[in-house]
Amino acid sequence: MRPRGFFLLTVVVLVMAAGTSRSGAGGDPDRREDRLSMVRDVEADVTRNSHILGRPRLSDTVHRALATVPRHLFVPPEARGHAYANRPLSIGHGQTISQPTIVALMTDLLETAPGDTVLEIGTGSGYQAAVLAEVLPQGAVHTIEIVPELARSARLRLRELGYDNVTVHEGDGYLGLPDLAPFTGIMVTAAAPEIPPPLIAQLAPGGVLVMPVGPWGDTQWLTVVRKDEDGAVREEAVLPVRFVPLTRNEVRD
Repeated sequence: MRPRGFFLLTVVVLVMAAGTSRSGAGGDPDRREDRLSMVRDVEADVTRNSHILGRPRLSDTVHRALATVPRHLFVPPEARGHAYANRPLSIGHGQTISQPTIVALMTDLLETAPGDTVLEIGTGSGYQAAVLAEVLPQGAVHTIEIVPELARSARLRLRELGYDNVTVHEGDGYLGLPDLAPFTGIMVTAAAPEIPPPLIAQLAPGGVLVMPVGPWGDTQWLTVVRKDEDGAVREEAVLPVRFVPLTRNEVRD
């Protein structure tokens, strides 16, 4: 059941308006206060909208991840002055790095457990993958990016920062990674009119999928899909958002 329309404006303001380093992985220690300030902004957003999100706060694990990952190293140099503002930023190629509140919420909604293997669709700069890696230090993160330049730069960046439990794949995320399935969690960081059937098929029983669903230029809904142990799926629309569209390869099999 979708939230009542009364809440739409409130949440759109949350999503559209707004304002780091793996332990031993380097990064700029001078931005620590900026990271902590960003986490406080995220906490305030969640508290303000807890009646919509269905949770009074995010997990301590997610908070620690946001306070650790150096977001300024995942944005273009010209945007680093705004890296810790609570808003999305352009990373080139028509793509964005999501607003920290949305990164935190999607990570929390995924409900991961230690040792899980998760799949992310839409690597972008690699920031969300790094947050997932912090949440899953004993797990594995596979992430797919369709733009070759972004895939290459994210792979190098994550490797240099020491995120050894992240593997960057170049390809069509709509198709997932069937050879590595099933996944206990799947996160899609781009919107599509419907949830890709290949991803539902690759979600493990008991697993959770989180993605924005809806057409580009219209209201999209951040949606949580849960697969029961018997394989049945249930969908829940959480809040209205706006994401870039899920890009497909031109050539189809």
